[in-house]
This record gives sequence, structure tokens and C-alpha cells, in this order.
Amino acid sequence: MVSATSTPRADPALPATVTRSAKLVVAGPLGVGKTTFIGSISEIPPLRTEEPMTRAGEAVDDLTLTPDKRETTVAMDFGRLRLSSSLVLYLFGAPGQQRFHYLWPTLTTGAIGALLVVDTRRLDLAFDTLTRLEDDGLKFCVAVNRFPDSPQVPDEEVREALDLPAEVPLVTCDARRPEDCRRALITLVQHVHSELT
Repeated sequence: MVSATSTPRADPALPATVTRSAKLVVAGPLGVGKTTFIGSISEIPPLRTEEPMTRAGEAVDDLTLTPDKRETTVAMDFGRLRLSSSLVLYLFGAPGQQRFHYLWPTLTTGAIGALLVVDTRRLDLAFDTLTRLEDDGLKFCVAVNRFPDSPQVPDEEVREALDLPAEVPLVTCDARRPEDCRRALITLVQHVHSELT
């Protein structure tokens, strides 16, 4: 069982009250807002591995619903958030394209849970990530990122469309709003709380 680790006092950027740390993965298909999510909640400048979209990717990346997308994550995003005076979260954003899935074992090793970010305009694209989370036995929550033009689908319908077990929490958020992101992460931490004790 993976548990939160004790934080060594070698990091002077963290207050002395921080005694625990936890690694979380932010996952989901291409263009659902993972990079935006980490960027809006991280208390440090986020690490991004964004590269321009290329013609080579046009054949495999469906940008129908995100035609203005010009960059994509090719390795990971990284951010940090002190969730409480004693707990710091390290957030690792996974790239959404299948061709980068070889990075999955590295990104999930040591993680206590994952936040699966989805878009109601294309819920079907979440199944690949959902299957990976279930196969890895990684506890997760689902965060529906509300885009301005996405249909407002009731939670029960999202849950049914994704065939989510009853114990998997489902939250809605706007990945641009730090308070929404914080609420989603609190839901995830509460869900995996047994792993932190």
C-alpha cells in the first residue's frame, strides 16, 4: 500500500509545519484542461512540457472540439500545492495522447490517487485513461471540466456514461478557477484518505 511520505526538512521553501507529502496524477484525454488545472492551482510556477501541435499529429489528434489548441503536453505538467499546514500535494499532469502513454508507469509510480478530468462533449475519449486507472488499481475521482460551450449533463448521466462505480466521487469544476480545482483535489484526498494514514 502506497502512503504519503514524510517530507524532509531539506526544502526551505516549505514551512516547518509540513510533515507529509502526496503525489497525485491529473489525467485525461487530449484537450480536457489538465495543464490549465495544474497551472491555476499550483503555488509555484508550474513546470510545463508544452510543444507546438504539428502536422504529424493531425492524423491522430482529434481537435474537432478544440480547433484553437496550438500546443500539447509531451511529457508532463508539474505543480505543488499546500493543501493544509501539514500536507503538500505534488501534482503530475499526464499527457493525453496515446502515443505518450509509455510515460504512464513513471508518472503513476508512488502516486496515491488520480484526478480524471473529462469533457462532456467527448466522454467516450476518457475510457482509455479510465481503464488504465482501474488496471493499475489507482484510486481516482472524476472532475467534469465545464467549458463554456459544453452541454450541462447531469452528474447521474455522466456517471452512467462512464460506468463509474458508486464509490468513485464525481465533481464539476472550471479548470481556470483555483477554488474549483482546490475543491476537486480535496475530494480526491478525502477519497484516498485511508492511504494517507
